[in-house]
Amino acid sequence: MTAEGFLEGRRLQMARGVLLQCIMGGYPAARFYGSDDGDLALVAEPTMIHPLPWSDEPRALAICDADELSGESSNLSTRGQLKKVIARYAARGLAPVVATELEFFVFAPNTDPTQAFRPPVGLDGRREDGQSAFSVSSNNGLRPFFNEVYKCMAALGLPRDTFMHEMGVSQFEINLLHGDPLLLADQTFLFKHLLKEVALKHGLSVVCMAKPLAHTPGSSMHIHQSIVDSNSGKNVFSDEHGEPTAMFRHFIAGQQAGMADFTALFAPNVNSYQRLCHPYASPNNACWSHDNRAAGLRIPASSPVARRVENRLPGADANPYLAIAASLAAGLHGIEHELEPSEAIQGEFEVPDNLSLPCTLHAALERLKRSQLARELFGQEFIEGYIASKTMELTSFFDEITPWERRVLAAQA
Repeated sequence: MTAEGFLEGRRLQMARGVLLQCIMGGYPAARFYGSDDGDLALVAEPTMIHPLPWSDEPRALAICDADELSGESSNLSTRGQLKKVIARYAARGLAPVVATELEFFVFAPNTDPTQAFRPPVGLDGRREDGQSAFSVSSNNGLRPFFNEVYKCMAALGLPRDTFMHEMGVSQFEINLLHGDPLLLADQTFLFKHLLKEVALKHGLSVVCMAKPLAHTPGSSMHIHQSIVDSNSGKNVFSDEHGEPTAMFRHFIAGQQAGMADFTALFAPNVNSYQRLCHPYASPNNACWSHDNRAAGLRIPASSPVARRVENRLPGADANPYLAIAASLAAGLHGIEHELEPSEAIQGEFEVPDNLSLPCTLHAALERLKRSQLARELFGQEFIEGYIASKTMELTSFFDEITPWERRVLAAQA
């Protein structure tokens, strides 16, 4: 839209079906978004209108809500779904607080998708070989890129907490400061967009796939969650003596009750399960633990005021609005029904059958199809539309034969 049209308040409309467009560009049957495929109104969030600092020409980006023309939020909008979850907390006098940790890879341009990704050539003229994890000088070869990333983050008002080189080859992680869930979802979306745009300017490619390289750790989007009393601002997960509360237990139990049903929301792509099939630090389970990274739900070591639950299941490919909404909705379900969690696990452990999660997109979608909880929390229209779109993507994947199949199976009798 032109700046003049935006400033005049001209309404931008879009077909409802676009919210269910699959990643290949197609659409499920019209019955999933209304047979007329009528319009939605895109309503800009006033606090999320940003001039784009990396653009040579003056441009701005406005994050919008997708609303029905009658004024209410569309059931198909993931941002709208998150707002509804936050409102349910507010009705109980509670306010969730979240933070996201986003991992990503920086690669050289990949013009041939049949070839593996490669790290870029750094300022020293060499490609990283995987020996830079947690190094204080690990991003020196990409310093011009990261310097612009930091400047653009500041221009967009994206406060960053910590930044590091992760375990993978040319893999990095940034932690955003904790705050309101909707704000953090907006910031996570903006940060991913920023990364890709700045990378293009520097002749690089940022990849937020869950598992872009074989034999290398994948990329997560861990979600840290706590809840405060809306009036006092106190963390309701800790009592006046600094001990965990019943609400803390109920929240964990709700997370456990929803993780298997919601796996397809946290791990939305075929590639998501490549990350989860190697369990260390990418735990495909609903166990919980105090500071054990093998558990899907980790309680980080912290002071009572910072007591929180880390959901380690979502990958970097997850929709931040939907992943945060699903995680918080599950926790609230536990609070509302006063559910009790399993026993905490420590050290090495075997995952009980009742706490294991789907390990393929097909299995996750089948679990989501059977989930009454998902329909209660997100509505039938959203869940059925999401499943329809993801089923199209899964079918497209199965329509192709991979190099592994040709290499290994062609010679078999």
